[in-house]
Amino acid sequence: MNKFFKSEKCKTLIISFAASLAVTVLCATPLLRSADLWLCDKLYQTPEALPGDIVIVGIDENDFKQLGPYKNWDRTIMASALEYLGSSVDKRPAVVAIDTLYAGTTNEEADNRLANACFELETVITASEANIGRKISYVDGHFVRDDYAILSYEEAYPALREVTTTGHINAMYDNDGVLRHANLYIEPDGERVYSMAYTAARLYALSRGKEIEEPPVNGRGQFYVSYSAKPGGYYEGISITKLINKEVDPAYFAGKIVLIGPCAPGLQDSYVTPIERSKMMYGVEFQANVIQYLLNGIYKQELSGAGEFIQLAILFIVCFAFFIFCNNRKLRFSIPVLLVLELIAFAAAIMIYNGGLVIHALWIPLGLIIMFIVSVAGNYIRQAVARQNVTRTFERYVAPNIVGEILKEGEENLKLGGKLCNIAVLFVDIRGFTTMSERLSPEEVVTILNQYLSMTSSCIEVNKGTLDKFIGDATMAFWGAPIEDDDPVYHAVKAALDIVDGAKKLSGKLKEELGEELNVGVGVHYGPAVVGNMGSVKRMDYTAIGDTVNTSARLEANAPAGTVYISRAVADELKGRISFESLGDTIKLKGKAEGFEVLKLTGLEDKDA
Repeated sequence: MNKFFKSEKCKTLIISFAASLAVTVLCATPLLRSADLWLCDKLYQTPEALPGDIVIVGIDENDFKQLGPYKNWDRTIMASALEYLGSSVDKRPAVVAIDTLYAGTTNEEADNRLANACFELETVITASEANIGRKISYVDGHFVRDDYAILSYEEAYPALREVTTTGHINAMYDNDGVLRHANLYIEPDGERVYSMAYTAARLYALSRGKEIEEPPVNGRGQFYVSYSAKPGGYYEGISITKLINKEVDPAYFAGKIVLIGPCAPGLQDSYVTPIERSKMMYGVEFQANVIQYLLNGIYKQELSGAGEFIQLAILFIVCFAFFIFCNNRKLRFSIPVLLVLELIAFAAAIMIYNGGLVIHALWIPLGLIIMFIVSVAGNYIRQAVARQNVTRTFERYVAPNIVGEILKEGEENLKLGGKLCNIAVLFVDIRGFTTMSERLSPEEVVTILNQYLSMTSSCIEVNKGTLDKFIGDATMAFWGAPIEDDDPVYHAVKAALDIVDGAKKLSGKLKEELGEELNVGVGVHYGPAVVGNMGSVKRMDYTAIGDTVNTSARLEANAPAGTVYISRAVADELKGRISFESLGDTIKLKGKAEGFEVLKLTGLEDKDA
């Protein structure tokens, strides 16, 4: 059991659980509310083909030019328009709704004329409006605050009210300043008054022998509206003056719902709506959208309570599963899956909405993106840590530049094989090491060997060489691969001389501590060799092979203590930069033909090169 909790699988499950829970909690808070509403508006609120049952007669700028400022109008203007609508008994509208409030009496003749025009039309809806605001009451010893209390209420003057049906025209923004909901009813003085839109839709349906059901509402009597047209979608430019001047055939309005209301910016009756936030929608257009929504009868139910909890649970499960999938998976697999799931999430949200349920469209797509980012970040961190651990481990066994080259190129440099190139090869060995080992304890031998090998590897690294391997008390290195070197031979002989100097210093130290001296012989040769990964698939070694390597080893084997032997190839490459003594062919190298020249390196001529 303890083994499982320490396993990588358990860690993945814990991270997935924690990240999924964090995303779920984030979505449950109001922090993403605005972004979620914006996305829902974009996905859900789309224009549709209009059946043409609703006609708007606007009070617009053209009316003001012909009839004067709206504030100077008397009620005979509206009466004239209504009289024209009712002028043909068999071509009258099914319903007329006037989206402007006629509260209080004015001129008796004008008031009576408007009431008579409405009476003749029979099915006319006039507006009422409540002033809704905050009210604090003292109930049962406690102060109670109501932010949606009806502070006052206005309706049509009595003569008009008696011959028409009343419908309220209150509209209330959501908290983000967008009009997504309509008030089905208000209750001034405890008496329920339905909205103008619902009343118009109900009377229109009754005129066709049908009934409409009330939409589901929240605690404030509001219901979600699915808009059918953008601003201007319902308004065709028919204004009050066109009716008064008889420019439109009454037959055009026959059997339809006629909405009359302001369509001019100066009348301050416009709203920001979810179907088009960049352009204001007039109140009478909002009424038209609500009426069409009610007539369609496909009501949308918003998530609340248990519904939101279920979507949060689904969100958690999806995030948890997706993180498990993405963990330690390559991007070429996880990115396509992410894109497919995003498309599925959006398509599912739209399908569910068309089915009548308004879900949070942002939650799952955002959750998937967050989990993807977390998994990618986790994968990157794990790979970086693993890479660092591998690098640190490899560098204990392999030269740092070889490790860097392998990691830089990835798997390509882990394949067996090599390439032919010119390199400078160095071998160094301790003279008399076997005899010394017999005199000392194993611990002392290891101490001497570690100090010596540390010194040789340091000299090689400082001079940009590739430390190939340690072979007992011998060290092999080469220059010119895997990283290009603009002066490989010079760096090799410089390292050789540094090793000889380093051995002298180490010898002095060992003589004081153990009474033993340390002497080395070094050989350097330059020529072609095959450099690369040698061995088997399971066990390989990055090294150099060929006659150049063998020759360098033979030079080192013959070099006396404190001496560096080089070949003529090395001397030719460094003409004028090193000093040497030719030993001719007096030294016979194993495996080499007669006449192979050996040279003794004595120093550098150009030390600043």
